[in-house]
Amino acid sequence: MAESFSRVLVANRGEIARRVFASCRRQGLSPVAVFADDDADSPYVREADLAVRLPGDGLDRTYLNVAALLEAARKAGAQAIYPGYGLLSENAEFARAVQAAGLVWIGPPADAIARMGSKIEAKRLMAEAGVPVLPAWDPEVLLCGGAQTGFPLLVKAAAGGGGRGMRIVASLAELDAELSGARAEALAAFGDSTVFCEPYLAAGHHVEVQVLADRHGTVWAVGERECSIQRRYQKILEESPSPLVERIPGLREKLFAAAVSAARAVGYVGAGTVEFLVAPSGEFHFLEMNTRIQVEHPVTECTTGLDLVRLQFSIAAGTPLAATAPAPSGHAIEVRLYAENPARDWQPQTGTVHRLRIPGVSVEFGPLDKPGLRLDSGVLAGSVVRVRYDPMLAKLIAWAPERAEAAAMLATALARAEIAGVGTNRDLLVRTLRHPDFLAGSTDTGFLDRHRQLFQPLADRRAEALAALAAALSDAAASRGAGTLLPGVPGGWRNVVSQPRRTSYRTADGSRHEIEYHLDREGLRAAGFPGLRLVSAGPDEVVLEDDGLRHAFRVARFDGLVYLDSILGAVVLSPVPRLPEPAAATAAGSLFAPMPGSVVRIAVSAGDQVAAGQPLLWLEAMKMQHPVLAPVAGTVLELPITLDQQVELGSVLAVLSGADSGTGSESA
Repeated sequence: MAESFSRVLVANRGEIARRVFASCRRQGLSPVAVFADDDADSPYVREADLAVRLPGDGLDRTYLNVAALLEAARKAGAQAIYPGYGLLSENAEFARAVQAAGLVWIGPPADAIARMGSKIEAKRLMAEAGVPVLPAWDPEVLLCGGAQTGFPLLVKAAAGGGGRGMRIVASLAELDAELSGARAEALAAFGDSTVFCEPYLAAGHHVEVQVLADRHGTVWAVGERECSIQRRYQKILEESPSPLVERIPGLREKLFAAAVSAARAVGYVGAGTVEFLVAPSGEFHFLEMNTRIQVEHPVTECTTGLDLVRLQFSIAAGTPLAATAPAPSGHAIEVRLYAENPARDWQPQTGTVHRLRIPGVSVEFGPLDKPGLRLDSGVLAGSVVRVRYDPMLAKLIAWAPERAEAAAMLATALARAEIAGVGTNRDLLVRTLRHPDFLAGSTDTGFLDRHRQLFQPLADRRAEALAALAAALSDAAASRGAGTLLPGVPGGWRNVVSQPRRTSYRTADGSRHEIEYHLDREGLRAAGFPGLRLVSAGPDEVVLEDDGLRHAFRVARFDGLVYLDSILGAVVLSPVPRLPEPAAATAAGSLFAPMPGSVVRIAVSAGDQVAAGQPLLWLEAMKMQHPVLAPVAGTVLELPITLDQQVELGSVLAVLSGADSGTGSESA
């Protein structure tokens, strides 16, 4: 039955909403945004035809409030609701409520969502449909010795994904404690503490198949994606086609057949993804079915030329798909640029994004008509990264005829990007894209665990020192008003040789760079840099020639920090004042919050004896729980926090005897 709609309410926010709006424009549909108060100035709100405020605070009262979303649709005159991905996109009750309100639901049938919503039930249905599945065990049976299985195991939440509620268990002795943590996280994330166990394959490949199904019985398998490079069981790099599938004859056809069978088994309509765990041999098992479009869908769009969101609109309107899906071409790779610190256990970063410039982007939120770069981002300069939402800033996608070319294009663009305001995983992404094992296609789920050197910044100590010198020269140029009195003379130039200029900077890890230089008729003479030549120095750019190689440092200043971008790697410096202010007094042994967040679990009380590395409490920030560990053995002297308390960055979480005052950012 054909459905007619011209105005679509997008029940989502950020990058997701901006991406859907782009397809609305291409389809001639009018997009409606919804927003909580802290999103009122977000780019997606400004881009919508109409925007409706969701009153209240917190996700439950705003983006997860079904009644408020339906009222927003009524108020805006929308005839259809599109859920995007995340939030309520896989909520069967939301789908039913939308249809009960007489609106078009742009998504799969509610029954299909419900049947795939429980991983345990989904495994049973797939087994009945002849799709290979991994065994699932009741953890209580395992604890009682009622089932024999090998280790390691993986504990998983039955009601959701995204890495929440997942734990690797190496032995039976660890199972009880890991189950407790997994259940608590699953309950907080999905409102359901049910978990199950399945075999853990350390060197497996996460391969998924994009499916599209219309109301007339046609089901497409539209290429596969490899999503094996993950952190905290969440994807950070995806590509199509899969290098593993390319190497094994006949594997693609088997995966496609299994994905189509899975879709037919649940009466699927719309866009969805069937995910598989694939062994290096090519043996594969069903993991789950995501009853929505995926974050990584742009790589499929690049290789097929399709607009998957537009196809969702068409399917919802009753339009049939063609008999066969288009054949893919070339290779596409997507990376997720997150506001996080990989070297500190993926600690999320919050604050204002002052600058996000990525060179060479051909298109935003849309299909590429020739090889190039696509950017899908929810933030612009001035956007604020907040603790309650996912830390993804942007997705950058490269499409090229060959995989190596796509990887090189993507790595170069990221390395040349200018990002200021929040820390990101950019350096890790660049190192990954350039690593020989990645280029060889050896990208199983243990990739990051095997290659810990990828967590090092691109800029080494010498690059940092060069950047610090460039910062000093830039500061001198800025203080001279960009050299307006003597045009062409570099900032800091002196006619008479005198004492050298001195300045100091600290890096994010606390390292200090002491800069000492002369700038006179003989040119630049900098301590520690024999033969270095100054080419030019201005407030926004400094060019230095080091051993015959010219390096341009692009300079920006925000919130008292100096950001320097060059091909050597990004460096963020904090000027060290000549006369630092006295530090505020804090109790010895204080452990500080490494990020703003909510206290979701407390494992100790004041007076307890704790061991080094023992979890004291957990903070929830950006959809993940982060344990705060005791840095040394000692006694909990103070615990000035309560359950569900919101804490700010730097708040005192605990005072521990035997610990130096410092951050509580160490985590498991």
